[in-house]
Amino acid sequence: MAFEEILYTVENGVGVITLNRPAYRNAQGYRMLDEIDAAFDLALIDPAVRVVLVRGAGGVFSTGHDLGTPEALEYRHSLGAKPGIETYDQFKKYNLDLLLKWRNFPKPTIAMVEGYCIYAGWMLAAAMDVVFAGDDAEFLAGFVEYMSIPWDIGIRRAKELVFESRFISADDAARYGFVNRVLPKADLERETFAWARRVAENSPEALRMAKIQMNKAQDAQGFTQALEDSLGDYVAMMWMPGTEMQAPGTRRLHTVDLAVRGRRGERFGLPKAQPSEAS
Repeated sequence: MAFEEILYTVENGVGVITLNRPAYRNAQGYRMLDEIDAAFDLALIDPAVRVVLVRGAGGVFSTGHDLGTPEALEYRHSLGAKPGIETYDQFKKYNLDLLLKWRNFPKPTIAMVEGYCIYAGWMLAAAMDVVFAGDDAEFLAGFVEYMSIPWDIGIRRAKELVFESRFISADDAARYGFVNRVLPKADLERETFAWARRVAENSPEALRMAKIQMNKAQDAQGFTQALEDSLGDYVAMMWMPGTEMQAPGTRRLHTVDLAVRGRRGERFGLPKAQPSEAS
C-alpha cells in the first residue's frame, strides 16, 4: 500500500517504521495504525529484515490517540463500520488486536523514543520487545485500552502513576523497568541502530525461538488474558453514563490534561515549571 502517515525503509537488516505526522506530534489514527500493520507485514515476508525499529518523526515518538483531526475522522468514516458489533470489533482491532499481533511479531522489535510517549504512544512502545529512549523523552501512563502497564512497571507503580496522571522522565521509566536504555539525544539514533544491527547478526531461528519462550513465560502469568479482560473494562467506562473523557474544548483526554497541568505546576503541591518546560 502507499503510505501517507508513516515511512518504511530497510537499512542493513533493520526495517524502520517512522510515524510521520509531525504536525500532530504523531497522534495515531486508524489510517496510521493500518499503515504500521502493513509495514510489519512487509517486514515479516522480507528475509533481509532481521529486526524492526519503530520511531517517530519530528523529535516526538507519539502523543497518543488521534481524538478528532479531520483526516482521522474522514478515514474512520470511510471504513464503514456500522453501530453495534461492527464498531466494537473495529475498536478492538485498533486498540488491542493489532498491538498483540505486533507484540508477537516473529522478529525482534525495538521502540526508539524521543520526546513525548503518551497513552497510545506508551501502548505502541510497550508492544515492542525493547525500548531505547533519549534523555529528553517523557512518558505518560494511564487507563488505556492495551493495559500492559502493570506488567511494564509493576502493580504498585502502575497504580501510583495512573491514579495521579503525571509524566515521568526517561530515567524514571528506566528505573521502573519500562525503558531498557536511556541515551543522550545526540547519541540515541546511532546507538539504537548499532544495537539493532548487532541483533540482526544473530540467527533468525534463535531469535524467534527465544522471543517465543519469553512471551510464553509472560502469558503463563496471564498477560494476554488480562489485556483481553481490561479492554472490556475500558469499553464499559466509555459508555458509562455521565463519563466525559475529553477536556472541554480540546482534543486532549481529561487525564492527559491533568498531566500537562502538572508539568506547568498548576496542580496541588507541585512547583511551578520553568517557562521552557511548560507545554
